[in-house]
Amino acid sequence: MQSTLIRDAIIVTQNSKREVRRGNILIKGNIISQVGETSHDADMTIDAGKNIILPGFINTHCHVAMSHLKNRLDDVPLQKFLDMTFKLDSGRTAEGLYNSSMLGISEMINNGITSFADLYYSEDIIARAVMDSGIRGYLSWVTLDRKYTTQEGDTVDNAEKFIKEFTGKDRITPSVGIQGIYVAGDDIYSSVSELAKRHGTIIHTHLAETREEVYNFVKTHNGKRPIEHLSDIGFLTENVLAAHTVWATLREVKLIAKAGTKVSWNSVSNFKLGVGGVPPIPEMMTNGVTISMGTDSNGSNNSLNMLEAMKFSALSVKNERWNPSLLKAQEILDMATVNGARSLGDETIGSIETGKKADIIMVDSTMPNIFPVTEENAVNSIVYSANPSNIKMVMVDGKILKGVGKDFPVDGRTMKDKIFT
Repeated sequence: MQSTLIRDAIIVTQNSKREVRRGNILIKGNIISQVGETSHDADMTIDAGKNIILPGFINTHCHVAMSHLKNRLDDVPLQKFLDMTFKLDSGRTAEGLYNSSMLGISEMINNGITSFADLYYSEDIIARAVMDSGIRGYLSWVTLDRKYTTQEGDTVDNAEKFIKEFTGKDRITPSVGIQGIYVAGDDIYSSVSELAKRHGTIIHTHLAETREEVYNFVKTHNGKRPIEHLSDIGFLTENVLAAHTVWATLREVKLIAKAGTKVSWNSVSNFKLGVGGVPPIPEMMTNGVTISMGTDSNGSNNSLNMLEAMKFSALSVKNERWNPSLLKAQEILDMATVNGARSLGDETIGSIETGKKADIIMVDSTMPNIFPVTEENAVNSIVYSANPSNIKMVMVDGKILKGVGKDFPVDGRTMKDKIFT
């Protein structure tokens, strides 16, 4: 069994005490064996040189196969954005889906993201990119009403086939998703709930992203808002991961909290699409909702950059509530790590602790944009000062994907037009 010793690091553990300490980390195989003053011999030793070591970021909402759409859907109204997306996304080939996924995965790895939750069709192709790249993927096959989809066959049947095929594969956790209430009726929600319960998976969905989505639903459902309706039909449960929830009332926040439903906050995408609101994050936190962080797709964000998302998310709420003391850096980092793990139902990741999987990144603390770094300001340095150029090493499942003599490049020039089809 391969062993790795990481020496002399500022370790942001993200453990239950949120300890930040100087020390070493011993990894055996894909598992963290010891954290602290360990000085065991190992097959490989990495000298951290007082750089920051922390758990890899967990991106809880993404459409990685849409990476080919970056910078092609900018500066247009939301409906035109959607129309252009559907047009560009239709009729794609397996090769194009795979290449686009590899492009997005490369960006995520280079940005310190070690796990991502994806919502899309053809997740079997995306799973192949996950296996080939070394990243960890939580892949949800999207379902919706037959009249809205280009998928062949029944979307729920497709999701179940995917779950059966990929359950037990290394670094892949298959599940089911729903596009949203605007293209899925109660029958889909009921079928998906039953499917997730049968296979013990999460349900990944869009929810209350835009005002138009909410108001159109209210008009056709006797004044009921989407979150209220999904609560009434028993869909909201602790295994649901709801992306966005921008347009949620305090009553709906309490319904989410009571159900144990998790929320993925996608602030950069929301602002770029001009959804006109900020999710009620402080109220969600007060009511005990688990909030994680997502980038959304390259189409609506242009970047799969969790460092950018963390800083922007914090600033958006501070500004919107006229209160710079809201949302501490530690709370934001929690959303990008331990809360992400909890939202995906996998607490073997998200922190640096004995027995956890070795999904670890190193942040170069010597660069001018972040220096000086101490144990006292390490978390603030990550959230408010770091950028992707600081990501010096990325390890997933005990294997180094970037740094220490390795790089993870995907050269778009070799893909040529294959990525767009």
